[in-house]
Order: sequence, then C-alpha cells, then structure tokens
Amino acid sequence: AAGARLCFRPPARGFQCAARGCRAHRSAGGALVANVLRNGSVLLQWGLRHWGPPPPRPSASLRGFALNCSWDGTYTRFPCDSVELGAACRDYLLAEAHGSVRYRLCLQPRYAPPRPAPPAQCVEFRVEPAAMRDIVVAMTAVGGSICVMLVFICLLVAYITENLMSPRGGRGAGAARRA
Repeated sequence: AAGARLCFRPPARGFQCAARGCRAHRSAGGALVANVLRNGSVLLQWGLRHWGPPPPRPSASLRGFALNCSWDGTYTRFPCDSVELGAACRDYLLAEAHGSVRYRLCLQPRYAPPRPAPPAQCVEFRVEPAAMRDIVVAMTAVGGSICVMLVFICLLVAYITENLMSPRGGRGAGAARRA
C-alpha cells in the first residue's frame, strides 16, 4: 500500500499550460497530456477516466503506471528507461529534455490480476531548443565569420608584404647590373 503512493514529487494539481510559456500535446485517447515548457522541461499529466470504465473497486485493483519513452536522434531511435509510478501519481516531470528531438511517451495503467491492463496512451512532441542554445549558435556563427575575415586579412597582408616590399626591381637588381 505504501508503494502505491510512491511518486517522485508532489503532484501539480490544477496546472494549466499557459500559451506564452508552454505548449500542450494530448494523446489520441485524451488521457495523457505532455505540457512542454519553455525552459526545456516536460510535465506529463494524466487521468484514469479516459481509459474506459473503472473497475468496481478502483483503488484496490490499480497497482500503478508504467511510463515508457523513446526519442529520435539524428540517425536512430533511442529507447528511454522505463519508469514505474505509484497508483496515486497523476503527473511526472521530465526535467531536462533535449531540444529539437522528437519524443514519444507512453503511459499504461497496471492493474492487479485478473483485470488486463488497458492499452497505453501515447503522446508525441518536439522540445524547442532553449534560448541560450540559440545564442550560442549565433555567437559561434559570428565568431566563425570573424575568424574567416582575420584569415583573409592575414593573407592580404602577406601578399602585400611579399609583392610590394620585395627587392625585385630595387637595389639588388641594380647591383647585379653594375657588376
């Protein structure tokens, strides 16, 4: 019974995704919502009423939830570790999600036998890159441009030094003619 109440954090009851700093993505059945926050974290929220008819004694048969995820990298799909959550949990915070990566999170309630587990509810979303990352990319681009300009300036100085300051037609050539 104590394990049924185990959650990683106090639930964020009544949390509403504000359009300015958050984007909500719902599963097809409506039971699972991924609130993608501007700071790169994702708050998952769910309710049992969207998973079909409740059992006669819901608290006695619900054992918890299984949360599975995967994300698309540049070349392949990576599975995330499964997370087992207690029966009292109704949300989960994914603190640091990777920007510009497509996530697929699936949540499935676990019931005591003989009741079979209903199908998982899945939600897909992409986390926007953090603002700081955009700044770093912009600074890298500007820094790269400055480096390219410095290389051109150095090559120009070397060319000018070699061609205009060289003694080809100067004293060295005149001394050779006099001898």
